[in-house]
Amino acid sequence: MSLARVPEPAVWFPTIRAGSGTDVFTERLCAGLRARGIRAEITWLPLRAEYAPWTVPVPKPPHWANVVHINSWLHPRFVPKNLPTVVTVHHSVHDPAFIPYKTTPQKLYHRFWIRLIEARTIRHATVVTAVSRHVAAQVKKIFGRADVAVVYNGIDLDHTFTPGPEREPHKPFRLLYVGNWVKRKGVDLLGPILETLGSDFELLYTADRAGAHTLYRLPPNCRCIGRLDPSGLAQAYRNADALLFPSRSEGLPLTAIEAMACGLPVIASTIPALVEVVEPGVSGSLCPIDQTDAFVKAIQRLRSELHVWREMRLTSRERSRNRFSLQIHIASYLKTYHQTLSTG
Repeated sequence: MSLARVPEPAVWFPTIRAGSGTDVFTERLCAGLRARGIRAEITWLPLRAEYAPWTVPVPKPPHWANVVHINSWLHPRFVPKNLPTVVTVHHSVHDPAFIPYKTTPQKLYHRFWIRLIEARTIRHATVVTAVSRHVAAQVKKIFGRADVAVVYNGIDLDHTFTPGPEREPHKPFRLLYVGNWVKRKGVDLLGPILETLGSDFELLYTADRAGAHTLYRLPPNCRCIGRLDPSGLAQAYRNADALLFPSRSEGLPLTAIEAMACGLPVIASTIPALVEVVEPGVSGSLCPIDQTDAFVKAIQRLRSELHVWREMRLTSRERSRNRFSLQIHIASYLKTYHQTLSTG
């Protein structure tokens, strides 16, 4: 069937409100589709729909919808059987590299609940997308689905995540951490890194979706700035000198992409998803997982070699525009929806 004979997509997003980056993904994509004249709507389900789906009524798809787009964790109970489905995999929690950083309940939950749900949604999907090449490779390895399309996350580079005016770095040099307070994100490393850096450096950090930010001891040069809306978050990026992101496992981190769009060098871990985002020595530095000394040295270099810091501010912005713009993201999904309708 040719694209000319395929109807325009009308997309329904039945989505669990998790207070995470997947919520942001869905909201931005839905808004971007509407801005292009594509009918799109989100039906939010409560968080318990993830772990106790039988307690949540099944919403009816809108009569106008011809494509369903879901997160791979959505229980099949909520997925209509009579509409073509796009399934997006945001993170491979079954990656062996992630296992050491899980609690025992997480290991059991992922192995005996989430893995079973993902196996069904991925197997029955018309089209499967992944947010990075790394996640796509994990889907192939774990679930045997080879025809996975990689669609990078996109952000608004024109109105929200924009760089501030040219300036010198702050004194003390200002680092920013944005993310949830879970061990997978490397938050237990923030304290040792800032303690070693000392009073010439400071860390501003956000609270997570549960308001938590005190699970690990932090030295006096660290300060919480709370939970921020997109506008406040963009301003926090612009007011910082570098993003500190020692995460141990990611699908594709919006945080790093947003920071780069605002002109921040990113100091992060050498994990596959971040290798796809940060170009070492160009838009930031990648450090071996858990090696606090490497993070300290990378941060100290930015402060002492200001020409490197200035150059990274420029190249970070350019890399975001070339690879992670919301317009590229939406265009890729429109192509995916047309493919779904032609094969579904």
